[in-house]
Amino acid sequence: STGEFSTAKIRLELQKTMQNHAAVFRVDKTLKEGCEKMKDVYQKFHKIGIKDRGLTWNTDLIEAIELENLILQGAQTMFAAENRKESRGAHARDDFPKRDDKNWMKHTLTWIKDLKSGKVDLSYREVHMYTLDEKEIQTIPPFARVY
Repeated sequence: STGEFSTAKIRLELQKTMQNHAAVFRVDKTLKEGCEKMKDVYQKFHKIGIKDRGLTWNTDLIEAIELENLILQGAQTMFAAENRKESRGAHARDDFPKRDDKNWMKHTLTWIKDLKSGKVDLSYREVHMYTLDEKEIQTIPPFARVY
């Protein structure tokens, strides 16, 4: 690849985007900004420049492959976090401080079908409220974490 952006430059931009826009405590404004920045990071990856052309111990290529995985995971994390309008576990939203079991007792599923655009698709799956063997262990009902 002969693009204009180094792996290190794109990785740093991804790191700063995730740290500044999908940190531990989140709000809608920064998550929306983060989604836009992730789109930019995603498109820059298509212009990555790999200088090492060797086939043995090509760390430049390995780092680029690892970065691709980080970008895919980061984009899905950012868009899923922006979409979820509640606080739950490690997903703490200052603008939605309470957990909302009525609307959000479900798993968020994400994927990127179109690798060129990087558009993140979202879907949901129900939460199973039972154990495999009720005789061995009883179901524990959901409850809010309080510290």
